[in-house]
Amino acid sequence: MKSLQKLALAEKGRYYALYVIAIALGIVVISQAYLIVSIVDDLFLNKQTFDQILPLLFVLLGVLLVRASLSYLSGKIGVEMAARVKQKYRERLLHSYGSRTVMASTKGQSGSKMSVMLDAVDELDSFFSKYVPQKIITTVVPLLILIVVFSQHIYSGLIILLTAPFIPLFMAIVGSMTQKKSEEKLDSLKAFSGRFLDTIQGLESLKLFGRSKHYKEVIRKSSLDFRDTTMGILKVAFTSSLMLEFISMLSIGLVALELGLRLVVFNQINFFTAFFILLLVPEFFNLLKELGSAFHSGRSSTGAAEKIEKELENKESVTEWGTRSVEKPLSIKLNNVTYDYESSDFGLKGIRSDFPSTGQVAIVGRSGAGKTTLLNVVAGLLPPQSGGVVLNEHHLFEYKRQEWFSHISYITQHPYLFAGTISENISLGVQATKDEIERASVQAGLREFVQSMPDGYDTAIGEGGRGLSGGEKQRIALARAFLKNPLVVLFDEPTTGLDLQTERYLHESIQRLTKTSLVITVAHRVQTIKLADQILLLDKGELLAEGTHDQLLATSEYYRQLFSVQGKEEQG
Repeated sequence: MKSLQKLALAEKGRYYALYVIAIALGIVVISQAYLIVSIVDDLFLNKQTFDQILPLLFVLLGVLLVRASLSYLSGKIGVEMAARVKQKYRERLLHSYGSRTVMASTKGQSGSKMSVMLDAVDELDSFFSKYVPQKIITTVVPLLILIVVFSQHIYSGLIILLTAPFIPLFMAIVGSMTQKKSEEKLDSLKAFSGRFLDTIQGLESLKLFGRSKHYKEVIRKSSLDFRDTTMGILKVAFTSSLMLEFISMLSIGLVALELGLRLVVFNQINFFTAFFILLLVPEFFNLLKELGSAFHSGRSSTGAAEKIEKELENKESVTEWGTRSVEKPLSIKLNNVTYDYESSDFGLKGIRSDFPSTGQVAIVGRSGAGKTTLLNVVAGLLPPQSGGVVLNEHHLFEYKRQEWFSHISYITQHPYLFAGTISENISLGVQATKDEIERASVQAGLREFVQSMPDGYDTAIGEGGRGLSGGEKQRIALARAFLKNPLVVLFDEPTTGLDLQTERYLHESIQRLTKTSLVITVAHRVQTIKLADQILLLDKGELLAEGTHDQLLATSEYYRQLFSVQGKEEQG
């Protein structure tokens, strides 16, 4: 809870405004009680007429309106504070997820990460919108009430002092139970979200393999676990509310009994004072009781905050970037690039090479040679353990991350398309006119396909490109590259699973891109490789040879085994 309190203190303007409101609210509460007692005393004991007390009634109405306004302002500031803090946390989580390496990003369930991003952050709301405003009000207003009570009758003040500590004591006991239950709830929600999203994404495979019923039962069990933990929290909440009500009513009853005895039996106090104190005491304990309820909500937020901070503390997989701007023309050098995976022997071992500013570079080798790993290192998605990628004599990570990514396009075997129109998917991340989108589509060989669609570029496609073939997805990804006009284009097995006509379009597009960009291709087909200006031959993470297709055929036996002149053997 201390970390959340620091975040509340960071919102200085709103935080101190709550104290001002609390002081004003304390004065208003005391004034309200005083006015009510004055009206009753004048009307029933002093025998004044209704017309005589009418001004006091209007003043009381004004005080009630002011109290309502102050309560509204306090709640509004709390909501604004909560929204601000949640926004900061989500920005930090987005930055953390976005800065992580490819390997780190693929770990864990997407649903679990979304649960932290949405549900866990939303759990923080009650701390700032309820607990913080109520804590400040309960710190100030009861103190003002206690001062007034002591000034009127010292014995009533002592009874309040003796009974009041029972409420925060009970709050502390319930709070520890609430935090534990809240953490259990978040764990259940995280597990449920992760399993649900994974099941939905793989529903087709589950049906084909006859496992849909099994996973239906898994989701049902996760849902029931989440229900049970939620009901456990509600049970604690209802129990704590009952106990707080019992303690406050008992305390109010003791004060009322003491005042009644002194007023009626011993005649040691007048009606005005007794009634005035009797109206203030419920206000005092009601504020403590409301703090108890808010404290319960605040402890729930503490569990969520710990989950979020734990997610943010995962620094070992976060890449830090610099502030240097990318300059043209661009020269890329691999300077002793080394990368090791924790769970396998695959990786890169001291790769050294110089790339041209434009043209085509092909990376070849058997499965597990490190081709995609090298592509990810060049892209800046994986930070090497030693060595690095050098751009214009400076290390890649000295540059601004967003600026570097704005100068590259990365086209995988299965480019991801989002739910939206064809036009929106082509212009992803780029502000472009309709003419520019159409021109990029023509360059990618996409125009005939778009013209065949019912709504042209406004045709909606499903998430992940549902309804499109592999070749159509590749062409949309190519159109993205042409529209972006990047300095570097990265292809990972671009011709895998494509028909001959689509592959021909792809080769033509790659050749057009090489006129203005450096195209780095991980490839296994001779038709793609032999057109490259430079080929890197990898095996088990090592650079065995480098040169053109003809040079490697003449000098490397291993290369000839992979790509014989007759094309009988291809990369595995």
